[in-house]
Amino acid sequence: MKSISKSLENFRDKITGRAYLLLAVIIFAAANSVLRRLTQIGDINLIDGRNPISFCNVLFVGNLVALMVLVAIYGKQWHIDSLQRISGKHWLGLSGTAILSGALAPSLIFMALSQTAVNNVVLIGRIETPLILALSVILLRERVNRWVVTGSAVSFVGVILTILLQKPAGNMVEMGAGFSLGKGEVMALQGAVALAVSTIISKVTLKQIPLGIFSIFRTAVGTVVFAVIVTQMYGPAHFMDAFSPLLWQWMLFYGGVIVVGGQLLWFSGLKKTGASDVSLATSFSPIAGILAAYLLLGEVPTAAQYIGGSLILAGIAISQMGLRQKIKETEVGAKEMDMKAGFKGV
Repeated sequence: MKSISKSLENFRDKITGRAYLLLAVIIFAAANSVLRRLTQIGDINLIDGRNPISFCNVLFVGNLVALMVLVAIYGKQWHIDSLQRISGKHWLGLSGTAILSGALAPSLIFMALSQTAVNNVVLIGRIETPLILALSVILLRERVNRWVVTGSAVSFVGVILTILLQKPAGNMVEMGAGFSLGKGEVMALQGAVALAVSTIISKVTLKQIPLGIFSIFRTAVGTVVFAVIVTQMYGPAHFMDAFSPLLWQWMLFYGGVIVVGGQLLWFSGLKKTGASDVSLATSFSPIAGILAAYLLLGEVPTAAQYIGGSLILAGIAISQMGLRQKIKETEVGAKEMDMKAGFKGV
């Protein structure tokens, strides 16, 4: 047994940090497609006409699985001394971040997945990066170089073209002046805005909070807030299938691969690499997300997605040049690097 354990440890040591990060990004990028596929499985296994693997049930149970994993990893950080050192201002900021990134943003992303193609959600979600940049410059007075600004601008244009070049669908939202957008696209945009605002709050108020307290509190509060909102809107009966064996069977698989596997690979990568490697790995997220949608759902990118996606990737490439220069000058904290992975399935 000792020789097997030694061999496994030696094998893990040989895996580079970049490999860990890339595998984690691939898993996270596939989360949207996996969720859509799971709901399709629920559609053919109805319980009294209800889909037990609905988006609401998946988000609620997925958060519970994530919470159990985070407690197992970071539970030791939750002791009285650490909690007492957190000020009221920090608790307020932490609560805002938890509601935005733990409840509101995932809910909007899940609803977007029920209204539009996964590729649209993947590409439109990239607007989060230029939004964070703009808010950082306006609100935090951060200095950025021209490469980062140019790259973000190009990505922003790519997202806009992805939306505007879409063929009109039946589920449209009137935006005024005769202009309308698909409901799914609007929800994806709103989810990206919520994540961007959450990141800005994290930068301002949460630098001194341990990563374990940050992660567990965000997930726990997000789960409770989401459950309360859904219960108020639809009644307690909306979660009546949340503990069905079929749902938990797939959620344990989903939690094991996306939540446990992805998180462990991600944090293993963070230990072995720097911020530049994190930024480079996450730049592959759109490509991985589109490939996952094709392989798991058979979604072939449309002309609008090709055009918008090409600009988004070009913008990411340009931004990488500026980010490498910026990272040489400043260190990026663990929580900020954690946020860079984007949607992690919960």
